[in-house]
Amino acid sequence: MRLLIGLILLAFPVAEIWLLIELGQQYGWWLLVYLVGIALLGLRLIQDEKALFTGRVLQTLSAGNHPVKAIFGSARNIIAGVLLILPGVITDMIAVILLLVPIKTRQAPNAQSPYQAGQAANDDVIEGEFRRED
Repeated sequence: MRLLIGLILLAFPVAEIWLLIELGQQYGWWLLVYLVGIALLGLRLIQDEKALFTGRVLQTLSAGNHPVKAIFGSARNIIAGVLLILPGVITDMIAVILLLVPIKTRQAPNAQSPYQAGQAANDDVIEGEFRRED
């Protein structure tokens, strides 16, 4: 099992370099433009995530939810940004897949959906309007 994992880890950079050479021969300097553009997008993604992280966590906490969703979402975006900065097409595809897969979380049991009506203060009272007709 260790040998298989080691071979996979060694094959990944070889496949990445081979694909870059093939694409470089086919597209020429456009590959360089692509790699620089994607690296700038990855850098921008990391910068935006650093700026928005605190606000996301505070918003999640103020809504009464657990901040794990915000933390995992930010970590996922930073990992995707690092993968975009690394030169290579395979790492870019992995980053795009990371960004497209949604994070599923459960709400806290006491957290209410904004569409649910709250409990009445007194369950014996029925609110409504009436009109007397004589």
